[in-house]
Amino acid sequence: MASPVVLCADGSELSLRALAAGMALITPGTLVVIVTVAEEPDPSLVSGVGMAGGVVSAEEYDRTLEATDDSAAEVLAATQRALGLEGAESRVLRGHPGSAICQFAAEVSARAVIVGSRGRGGLKRAVLGSVSDHVVRNAPCPVIVTGDHGGAEIA
Repeated sequence: MASPVVLCADGSELSLRALAAGMALITPGTLVVIVTVAEEPDPSLVSGVGMAGGVVSAEEYDRTLEATDDSAAEVLAATQRALGLEGAESRVLRGHPGSAICQFAAEVSARAVIVGSRGRGGLKRAVLGSVSDHVVRNAPCPVIVTGDHGGAEIA
């Protein structure tokens, strides 16, 4: 695979606007891969911890994983439609969003990552963390971060 630009989608309107703004900065026809990250439910819900047993059955856990996969697939399909990228490669990643995006970018030797920022500042960012901050600090390639104002910053 040639080195793609990785588009990070979360299903929100802000994410779509951010990706559209980022796409405006790259050459038309550039190879892109759209990704979304599905955080897996905690496996200890089935196995339990310590003396406590699990609180869900293995079947319920599997149904939850399937619902998560279905939701992630819909995010990818909606993003493809909204950006006019039907047929573009897409992937569901697993794990912590920032780490999963950086790992995927390294695996595909990404040319760049485009990710939106919710614009959290100060205390909220310190407490909640930021996927875009993590990606900027840890990605193996340039990162384009766009916000809800439609502008973009290249980091």
